[in-house]
Amino acid sequence: MSTGIFTLALIKPNAVKSGYTAPILAKIHEAGFRISAMKFVQLTVAQAEIFYSTHKGQPFYDGLLEFMTSGPIVAAIIEKENAVEEYRKILGNTDPRKAAPGTLRHLFGTQLPANAVHGSDSDEAAIRECSFFFSAFERY
Repeated sequence: MSTGIFTLALIKPNAVKSGYTAPILAKIHEAGFRISAMKFVQLTVAQAEIFYSTHKGQPFYDGLLEFMTSGPIVAAIIEKENAVEEYRKILGNTDPRKAAPGTLRHLFGTQLPANAVHGSDSDEAAIRECSFFFSAFERY
């Protein structure tokens, strides 16, 4: 069970390009999260390789890197009690076609890996992932 108060939210290139940044942020806000850090960033291949290193060797790895470096993303640290668990509830299934109605991936995703949003899968991952995108100086 998650007990942390923060997690990482990424709005992926397909959702940014489609103009879904504001509606996704609105849904996050409506779910009771507070944004404590946020920025646009364009990942390089080297950065994506580091961020997704846990998936290296998986059949989807190369496609994931290509997709995540195809355009700008929005990275945000969002806060709420049990943040990882609570955010994963509104994310929906990894495959948008299987995601429950009303979830972010159902509303804004199309297919894998273009599922619109990323969320940390554990408190430990949230710490690591948030530190990848944000220094202590950038958090409020």
